[in-house]
Amino acid sequence: CLCYNFTNKRLSNCFNFDSRTSVNCQDLSDCENGGKCVQDGLKCPKKSICVCPKCFHGRRCQFNSHLFGLSLDAILGYHIQPYIKLTSQPFIIKLSLILTIIITILGIINSILSLMVFKSRELRKSGCSVYLLGSSLTTLFTIIIFLLKFSIFLHAQMTYMTNSIFLNIQCYTLDFCLRIGLCMDQYLNACVASERALTAFQGVRFNKEKSQQMAKYIIILILFWTITTAIHDPIHRQILHDNDDDAVEDNEKRIWCIASYSSNFRIFNSIINLIHFFVPFVLNLMSALIIIFFTSQKRKKAQKKLTYRQIIKEQIQDHLHLLIAPVVLVLLAFPRLILSFIATCMNSSYDVWLPLIGYFISCIPPLLTFIIFVMPSKLYMSEFKKTSTQIQTRIRSCFL
Repeated sequence: CLCYNFTNKRLSNCFNFDSRTSVNCQDLSDCENGGKCVQDGLKCPKKSICVCPKCFHGRRCQFNSHLFGLSLDAILGYHIQPYIKLTSQPFIIKLSLILTIIITILGIINSILSLMVFKSRELRKSGCSVYLLGSSLTTLFTIIIFLLKFSIFLHAQMTYMTNSIFLNIQCYTLDFCLRIGLCMDQYLNACVASERALTAFQGVRFNKEKSQQMAKYIIILILFWTITTAIHDPIHRQILHDNDDDAVEDNEKRIWCIASYSSNFRIFNSIINLIHFFVPFVLNLMSALIIIFFTSQKRKKAQKKLTYRQIIKEQIQDHLHLLIAPVVLVLLAFPRLILSFIATCMNSSYDVWLPLIGYFISCIPPLLTFIIFVMPSKLYMSEFKKTSTQIQTRIRSCFL
């Protein structure tokens, strides 16, 4: 018996099974990723089904569902009901739409406020501000791509879009650009934390001019690195039309944008995803520890009467604005890290909540540039207030 959930009910489809009989679709299988095709009879078969290996699901086993690198297609695809209006879609689709709108609004606000600060040439004389300007622009780019991805995905599944040129363009570009944007933002934030740690280590020997020049080259290198390590994604992508006879009868014709990898490329893709996650994670964590350690060492030499615990407490208070960003980014990374290792993959389209949580958590860090980098800094907030006053003056002058 094959058991499954349908509209809050637990149902089963049972059939006679003879383990001695091999019904393998006469080598005409359309199953992806090593799925085994089974049909309902040796002669004149009417139906077939793909039995998927672990961590793959879908009518054709087309979705690789490891939690690192999951896409919206794999998480929500089968929950969107074709030819049904948005208000009648399942709760999880409505919730995802609401979260997407909230993330989009917060992302645009965050980018605009951050750009108001880092447009200053005076601030951009240090590497940190150059990284944060790059992060603000990257966030704006990522949020726009994220909104386009969700909107097109939802519309295509609800209406069974047939414009093949448009579908192919969005399939090859949107996931690729979204992947680059999220990775770039993580690396740029890690660069800010690393530079602050370097400042704590070098002290008065820190060279701002050299830091600014290095930041520009490092941003180019990060962009090259993320594109190079993600270029296999659009190369292996394809549009898959799930419009066989069963789908037509069930009124479930669908279009999938999937990346089909060989077993070796799947291993390579998993390794790359882990690298993109762990490198910024480790840099943020190490930077926070380095800032505390070296500032405490310098204070200890200056005030020998204080205990080491008192010094560390004072340094955390004095350098709280430097510590907030790496600590918050590390804390945000932990839930996704835990989810990915406790529940390594989703084995069906119904195991959706953990992957959905992990997916939206990965979108939170780009929304926090202003909160965790600008607001704790007196220098950045001073520039923000100055720019806000200039904008208010210009607006008033237009109405006078």
